Amino acid sequence: MKIIREIKAIREELNKERKLGKRIGFVPTMGNLHAGHIELVRLARQYNDIVVCSIFVNPLQFGANEDLDRYPRTLDADVEKLSAAGCDYLFNPMDREMYPNGLGQQTRVVCPTMTDVLCGASRPGHFEGVTTVVAKLFNIVQPDEAYFGQKDYQQVAVIRRMVEDLCMAINIVAVPTVRESDGLAMSSRNGFITAEERSRVTVLSNTLHWMADEIRNGNKDFAELEEAGKKRILDQGFKVDYLVISNSRTLEPAVAVDGEITILGAMFTEGARLIDNLSIVL
Repeated sequence: MKIIREIKAIREELNKERKLGKRIGFVPTMGNLHAGHIELVRLARQYNDIVVCSIFVNPLQFGANEDLDRYPRTLDADVEKLSAAGCDYLFNPMDREMYPNGLGQQTRVVCPTMTDVLCGASRPGHFEGVTTVVAKLFNIVQPDEAYFGQKDYQQVAVIRRMVEDLCMAINIVAVPTVRESDGLAMSSRNGFITAEERSRVTVLSNTLHWMADEIRNGNKDFAELEEAGKKRILDQGFKVDYLVISNSRTLEPAVAVDGEITILGAMFTEGARLIDNLSIVL
């Protein structure tokens, strides 16, 4: 695996591959890789000739009071995992390489829909940072396919919309969430969960499944279900950020006639913000 830190260099390498007719799969990450990330790489390896992964902790998507400095940087371990998974190129740029004119002067990519609700409501500006950096990475790598985990359901929806609106010739592949044996969705932030909390954090995924079962059994009082689900989380000692039943396509509040529904939740532990979701078709 080649590790490249300059935009010019990664473009030159990938242009050579394209001239040979190679199909390129891309996995953008912020590092601190776990089995969920490696599953994305594995699938990219299966369906493409060349696999590119990026590791870049993007400052533009962190708010003023968020955990940019605390975000785990584990490059050596990440390199070992990517090499073992069959990644061909790792793009690992510095901040000044991605934002040569500074964050304040950076042109932004803004998706006007689906970005001011859910995670966007509690993290103002977050998705603007995501769409901006992903658009830049897409322009740099120019992949045929890009792979994202469904744990970040809203992020995938926003990126799909950006790709559609900007006529990018990239197929976005959403990969099912990889979970721990007890159902906890794998996340780089799981390392912030305390030992005392660990046995209780599954309340988020368990609550999503309980709500889904209620809906499948005919309960269409979504507001009541949301409140009952929040109580389950609060009773385990965690703070609820949001717990909503949404239309899977628009992320607007679901109504009784919707056939595709996604339940999305976010909660705070002592040191982590955990998110999860569950989609059902009625």
